Amino acid sequence: MAQTDLHRLSPLILHLLLLASSLVSRSWAHQRSSTYGSSALTEWRPAHASYYAADPEDAIGGACGFGNLGKEGYGMATAGLSEALFEKGAACGGCYEVRCVSEMKFCLPGTSIVVTATNFCAPNYGLPAEAGGVCNPPNHHLLLPIQAFEKIAIWKAGVMPIQYRRVKCVRDGGIRFTVDGRKFFYTVLISNVAGAGDVISVKIKGSTTGWLQMGRSWGQIWHINADFEGQPLSFELTSSDSVTLTSYNVAPKDWSFGKTYVGKQFPF
Repeated sequence: MAQTDLHRLSPLILHLLLLASSLVSRSWAHQRSSTYGSSALTEWRPAHASYYAADPEDAIGGACGFGNLGKEGYGMATAGLSEALFEKGAACGGCYEVRCVSEMKFCLPGTSIVVTATNFCAPNYGLPAEAGGVCNPPNHHLLLPIQAFEKIAIWKAGVMPIQYRRVKCVRDGGIRFTVDGRKFFYTVLISNVAGAGDVISVKIKGSTTGWLQMGRSWGQIWHINADFEGQPLSFELTSSDSVTLTSYNVAPKDWSFGKTYVGKQFPF
């Protein structure tokens, strides 16, 4: 459209054109967001939950790689997610508020619990999803330690209807980076993440390198082939709600494999 034509348009039409352009832009941005990007706080959704016997003294790790959940600060307020929720480990570290519904015979009225996704509830394809295969697709199912389950319901309930919603994670202290590997192969376990809780992108930087993209090994364990010997390590994390956090010199130049270093923390 020529400039002279634009001058002939009424202010109302110009306003409508600008509004349409803005809406298209917002729609495109929304389509590009991750599965969890808009769900740090979500509406209640239906699901089912069951429990397993867990000893608080056990070093229960799970499919997210967090290791000893007590030592890492997660305790028994954890959950294994069914395949429909686990997203091949991308959901690890996210927080969910869970409450009991429908089965009022077993529910503890007015109660809920916030749990962290730390494990995978594997499907059982030998049984149908509606009869025994509780974690089979497309079921939304949370497997809780009995200590967490009994915060919202009586254990006799077994498999029971619940509602869940994504909530922000509240953590004490900074994000923990556990560095491991050998020679030129590095892995970093990222834990104690606040805010959205689930990290979708990790970059690492030494004093003589630029920012290098790490790949997800599994859960919240990330890897890279590089040489960082004798260099302090910095990290750049992006969470599923598109917030990016940079922690410089998290590990000193004399860092060593097997140790955990603490960086900044996402807002919550």
